Amino acid sequence: MKTFSAKESDVKREWYLVDARGKVLGRLASEIARRLRGKHKPIYTPHVDTGDFVVVVNVDKLSLTGKKPTDKIYYRHSGYPGGLTSTPAGKMLKESPERILHLAVKGMLPKNSLGRKMLKKLKIYKGEEHPHRAQEPQTLEL
Repeated sequence: MKTFSAKESDVKREWYLVDARGKVLGRLASEIARRLRGKHKPIYTPHVDTGDFVVVVNVDKLSLTGKKPTDKIYYRHSGYPGGLTSTPAGKMLKESPERILHLAVKGMLPKNSLGRKMLKKLKIYKGEEHPHRAQEPQTLEL
């Protein structure tokens, strides 16, 4: 018996549509990361991108639990002295909810070129509309 190792030609990519209305950020992000990696498939291979495309709509209706809207802080640095900027999660959720989900999923993927390739298959939209109707995404209930 030999160990199966998937090749890029073996992978059949699906498109999934996720409605984020009323979902908790971390629980949603972990399931999206699992789909992007392909861990839900029997042909999963760690060094091959076996994941699917995920389209997320209604991200502006995500929720955070507990005191995260005030206590969780996102940092970014401009690269210049004194260029550290901090933003509370509640403010970021109002201003750019796509970014907060993007950062949550990015943190759950591998930190290498394969992870960056997987992250490109994530499409995030604020409202109900998205331009991927031609791919006929399947609705994914989480």
